[in-house]
Amino acid sequence: MGELKAAMAGTVFTVNVAVGEEVQAGQTVIVLESMKMEIPVEAESAGKVSAINVQVGDFVNEGDVLAVIEA
Repeated sequence: MGELKAAMAGTVFTVNVAVGEEVQAGQTVIVLESMKMEIPVEAESAGKVSAINVQVGDFVNEGDVLAVIEA
């Protein structure tokens, strides 16, 4: 099980996947916005999205778990 964590504080700009969707390693799952920059959060490995813990517009802190991907 892989947890996708926020690398920095910011606002959720887009959520590009849904629970149950298959993703590939390197695929952008969520995009954060911080200081007018868009920061993609990519899947570290292929698998199925089992949880999405954020919605567009949510503020997240560094280290927050954004989504969970199961191998």
